[in-house]
Amino acid sequence: MSIGLLLFIIATIAVLIGLYGMFRKAGITPWKALIPLYNTWCMVEKMQLKKIWFFLQLIPIAGQFITIWINIKFVEHFGRFGLWHHFLTVFFPFIYFPYLGFSDMERYAGIAVVKNYKKGAIREWIDAAVFAIVAATLIRTFVFEAYTIPTPSMEKTLLVNDFLFVSKFAYGPRIPETPLALPFMHNTILGTNTKSYVEWIELPYTRWFPRPVHREDVVVFNFPVNDTLINDDQHGSQVTYYQEIQARMMADHISEQEARQRVLAQYGDLIITRPVDKRENFIKRCVAIAGDSLQIKNRVIYINGVAQTLPEYHEFNYLVTTSAPLDPDQLNSVGIQDTQDPNKNQVQMIGTNTYVIGMSDAEKLQLKMFPSVKNIQPQPLAEYDKSPFVFPYEAGNGWSVDDYGPIWIPKKGATIHLTPENIRRYHRCIDTYEANKLEEKNGQYFINDKPATTYTFKMNYYWMMGDNRHNSLDSRYWGFVPEDHIVGKASLIWFSYGNNGIRWSRIFQKIR
Repeated sequence: MSIGLLLFIIATIAVLIGLYGMFRKAGITPWKALIPLYNTWCMVEKMQLKKIWFFLQLIPIAGQFITIWINIKFVEHFGRFGLWHHFLTVFFPFIYFPYLGFSDMERYAGIAVVKNYKKGAIREWIDAAVFAIVAATLIRTFVFEAYTIPTPSMEKTLLVNDFLFVSKFAYGPRIPETPLALPFMHNTILGTNTKSYVEWIELPYTRWFPRPVHREDVVVFNFPVNDTLINDDQHGSQVTYYQEIQARMMADHISEQEARQRVLAQYGDLIITRPVDKRENFIKRCVAIAGDSLQIKNRVIYINGVAQTLPEYHEFNYLVTTSAPLDPDQLNSVGIQDTQDPNKNQVQMIGTNTYVIGMSDAEKLQLKMFPSVKNIQPQPLAEYDKSPFVFPYEAGNGWSVDDYGPIWIPKKGATIHLTPENIRRYHRCIDTYEANKLEEKNGQYFINDKPATTYTFKMNYYWMMGDNRHNSLDSRYWGFVPEDHIVGKASLIWFSYGNNGIRWSRIFQKIR
């Protein structure tokens, strides 16, 4: 049993014990406090509230807020109206309820005290603000969340500065692993590198009403290899800690252990870790699901041997040679952005009248019509787009971002035989994502110190890729996305703006 789960059980028992004492003071048969739901029915009856409040608790997710409100009203019947008392009721009931129930300083005051209490104007505003924060936090956690596109990895399906609604219900709401965090802040306090959360309590992975991710879904997820990162402007989620190690291994011809030591020596305290729900949010398209076999041949994805249709809007990089410099205004007129902003720029000049341009099929056809364009061909891949820089970092396998695999996507309940090839591909799934101790000794594998020749996966995994295929840090570089990292499904663009102002045609556009 995890420490987080044990603390949760202890806190729940403490709350029920506190309610036992509070019921006794209120003149309610004390044992009724120990039965979940029935105890709130007794509170509603004692406080003479409308019975509808009890039944509203049964609404998924929102019902939790109703239960908190009933507890606050019950505390008010002990004559405790202050915001501080409400705070203790919401966040520390495992301490506050036993105090109210068993302290000789506290007594049940009843309905008359509540009716005679009048709130001041400032208190009304404070209560309204607290309510709004709690309600908004519940909505963001369990229903939907707003998300802004920061990079061009999903061009042209999604553009930089598209504002999205991400549905948490699509795959089932995920309970936060680290519930003690500042509201509306993901992993750092705004404008600082200070953590916005504490890890005193860590809950096990739980998802209510789980539903599977489907192929072609546009998914928001926690970046899997962001568990360890170099926390500076040059690295973060742009160049991962593991990429830095891989680069050192290749450049210096050293072992992985040596590379780790050199990275640690150089970056020291900048190397930090993050729990699953506090890793950076990424958005990509799910191109393969658990149990699929994926292969890429000449940029075309094959799933279980069947070629897949490219997304309606997608981009590849092309090498373009011309007889004269390209006019940025003319490029912009056909949808190819030539700007000073590196996040929005599709055009890179690499020589005299030679360019690398990321384009959709439609943009490529239009560019061919330019009189100065002499030739357009696929851009030759850079070294870091080939093995051993692409997952699973196997030197000499000939894989690249355009010709990749085949590779099998792990499925919950499926069993594999442990071989040197499998270990390299699935080591992180077994060891990191599913929390096992995996070792190799004298050619034999040990899982949690026991000899093993097979392994059965505990979770489903997914393969994510950006629609902008040559400008996307995705599964081709870092591997599988475990199901516990899935945040939600991108469903709707609710606002968008670009260099020329609001993009009216994109507002309320469904994401495909």
